[in-house]
Formats: sequence, structure tokens, C-alpha cells
Amino acid sequence: MAKPESLRIKRLEALHYYVHDLDRSRRFYTEKFDFAEVGGSDDKLTKEGKQRSAVFEANDVRVVVSAPEGEGGRAARWLKRHPDGVGALVFEVEDIHHTFALLEARGGTPMSDVVTTKDDHGTFASFSITTPFGGSTFRFVQRDAYASLYPGVVRASKPTGGANKFGFGHIDHVTTNFETMAPALLWMEHVMGFERFWGIEFHTEDVKQGDVKRGAGHVGAASTHGSGLRSAVMWDPHSNAKFANNEPLRPFFKSSQINVFYEDNKGDGIQHAALTVKDILTAVRDLRSNGVEFMPTPGTYYDALPKRLEAIGVKAIDENIDTLRDLEILVDGEKERAYMLQIFLKDSAGLYKEQNAGPFFYEIIQRKGDRGFGGGNFRALFESIERQQQTEGRVG
Repeated sequence: MAKPESLRIKRLEALHYYVHDLDRSRRFYTEKFDFAEVGGSDDKLTKEGKQRSAVFEANDVRVVVSAPEGEGGRAARWLKRHPDGVGALVFEVEDIHHTFALLEARGGTPMSDVVTTKDDHGTFASFSITTPFGGSTFRFVQRDAYASLYPGVVRASKPTGGANKFGFGHIDHVTTNFETMAPALLWMEHVMGFERFWGIEFHTEDVKQGDVKRGAGHVGAASTHGSGLRSAVMWDPHSNAKFANNEPLRPFFKSSQINVFYEDNKGDGIQHAALTVKDILTAVRDLRSNGVEFMPTPGTYYDALPKRLEAIGVKAIDENIDTLRDLEILVDGEKERAYMLQIFLKDSAGLYKEQNAGPFFYEIIQRKGDRGFGGGNFRALFESIERQQQTEGRVG
């Protein structure tokens, strides 16, 4: 079967995050993450859109954060249905009209025609489509010598905040949780033209041998609790944009941390975004010193790490395992010296001790030749989130 025609996406340009408290987000990005605040909504856009927005950047990572200004705006409507979360992803494309025509022909649902805006230097064209991502939309944009950030968003003459001292690079991938993901996978394949890249399924009780069997392993007959997932990664070969997609896996479906996310988020939604760094050891050490909180990793993970790396064919890593243990950084790979290092922040609800802050979080990742997602790390993250949810009383 022939590969579908490409949408000609250049990159995943930005996350659009809706929050109750814009000042709190500003402190997080400019102080904790050392992002620069590079712009914000002008008075006209704030009044007409009924929301105030700020734009934060570190290298090629851009986050637009919007908070309601009264009722009726997109941020207010989102926050009536969900806690704080990512309500839109912004993609830069090569040819906006090509992208629009292709999506519409494949059964996509544009929310408007292509809208073109001009500034003193050039043009900006965009349109948005609905998605199966729990109310989050996809926005496609094309710039031709356009100097402003977005229509109605004023670029700061002198950015304020940080200077990216942690070395953030770009958005490596986005992960979304679904109550059932098959419709989303079909949509990504047949509407977006994405391809299957990677997949895994497991349960935290798989290691226990018992007489109750499942397709993914064994669950001890005496078990009363566990958490499982099925995951599939889709990607766009043209831009290398990747989307990891998860759904809960039986038994104990309701206590799966994927289902807990679904309930906390009040529906399907974007769970986390992975941000690349040049040097994860230095970045994590300095982020911790700056007050950033990460998901904990048990010492047993590092006790078993040498044998696990040997089993998956990673012959050597540059980092000292004791250093990884001290910083609680995870390592996984595929073969020879191709591996990756990653760590996960606590979710926003855990960081702020407030449920309305939402279950979204960031991942920090450094790739050293490995392009995948690491089944061992996937399990370690999964179990870490489950422990955190239990500590906070969000699951029994």
C-alpha cells in the first residue's frame, strides 16, 4: 500500500496551554525553567478573545499560556470542562493551502477556512482542526516574512525572564492518554497521514506469576491492585514529530494510572511533552537546585540497570550509574551504544498541590543515538506515576 501524501509539516512549533493563573505559569517558565517571555496578547486581542496570553521560549521550545479574562473565551470554555492543560498544538507547515486541502479531502474537520493576516513585513496564514485529543485542537500556520509572533500577539522589544541556562532544545514528542485509543490511532493514520513507529503493552503485575493469565503476561491470583497500559507511537516522517498514545489495560482497569489521568483531566488529553536538553546530567542537577521537582525512581531500578542494559544490547554508556542514581535519571536503549536518558517532572497538580492545576507534566530527554521510547523506562515512569497517585490519595 502506498504511503499517504505528506502534510508537509516542518515542526511542532508550540504548545498552547490554558491555565487559571497566568502569573503562576509566568513564574514557572521564567524562573524555574529559565525560559524567556518573548511576547503577549495586545489589548485588542485580550478584549476580543476574552483571555490574556503570554509566550515563553527556550531555543525551539515555545509555550503559549492563556488565562481567562471574563467569560466566553476559549480559555474559559476549556477550563469549564478540564483542569489546566494543553488545549492546542501548533504546527508550522510549508504550504498551508496544501495542508488544508489534504486534511479536508481525508475527512478532517477544519474549524474555518485558511485565514491570512498581514503585518508590515509579510503574511501569516493559519487554520485549526478538531481532533480526538479530548477537546485539544491542531493549528497549522505558515509565515512568509511575518515578523510578529501571531496575529494580536506583540513581540517584546526586550524579552524578560531567563536565558535558557538549562540548554533546552526542541519538543521531542507529545504523549496523550485515551480511555480508548483505537479511534485516535485511525485518525492519525488516515487523516494526518502518520505512520506507526513503536508499541508496547504491560502491567505492573506482570512480574508476579499466578494462575490468572492475560495476553500481556500473568497476574497473581491474590492480586487486588495493579496498573497497566497499551501504548502506540505514531510519527510524521517528514517532520519527525512523534506522538505516544496510551490507553488503560485490564485487569484493574479503573486503577490504571491512565484511567486516573482520564478522570483527573475529565476526559482524554495530552499527558506530557518531552523537551530535549544537550546535557541532562547538568540540566537535572541545576533544575533540582532551582526548585524543580521530579518523579522519584526507586534504588532497585539502578541495582538492576547493568544487567538490563546488557540484556537489551547496550554495551556501554558514558555516564556513571551512581550519578544516574543520585539524580534519578532513567536510561534505556536498543543496541550497541545507542541509548537515551530521561526524567519526568511531577505533574502540575502535584507541583502546586492543587487539583485544578491538572495532570500535565514535562519530560526532560537527551538522546544519544536512540530514536525510540525505551520499554524499560516506560515501565519505570508508569510505576513512578502510580506511586505518586497513591501517595496523593488519587488511587487506592
